[in-house]
Amino acid sequence: MSIVTKSIVNADAEARYLSPGELDRIKSFVTTGERRLRIAQTLTDSRERIVKQAGDRLFQKRPDVVSPGGNAYGEELTATCLRDLDYYLRLVTYGVVAGDVTPIEEIGIVGVREMYKSLGTPIEAVSAGVNELKNVAASLLSGEDAAEANAYFDYVVGSLQ
Repeated sequence: MSIVTKSIVNADAEARYLSPGELDRIKSFVTTGERRLRIAQTLTDSRERIVKQAGDRLFQKRPDVVSPGGNAYGEELTATCLRDLDYYLRLVTYGVVAGDVTPIEEIGIVGVREMYKSLGTPIEAVSAGVNELKNVAASLLSGEDAAEANAYFDYVVGSLQ
């Protein structure tokens, strides 16, 4: 839920007009909209590159994942791992556009730790993969844009811990 929607829902629940503080937060949200859209566009346009490079870096740092018996051993399981990285990158773009972590929470972070645990997937490897997504994405963005996107990557990593 965006800051605009949250503010309106909260004000309406109290049958009041938006407060000056809420209006200031909405103004900030609107004025940063172009930057957030630029970030999301860059991540979307570069998604294949980001996911591939992040996967390559993860597999170099965690060869156990792609070794026999690892959760990404073999072509099919490697593709599944990369699909999951792509999923987290997509969630990050949703957060960036919304300017809020709510889409990340509501769409796909709740329950993932339990799912990975039940599958025997090392959560540390998933977190490391998302960190690699962040590192690759940051190399494609300006410093300010990278800082904005990094907050959402860090949120995903924190949610996995």
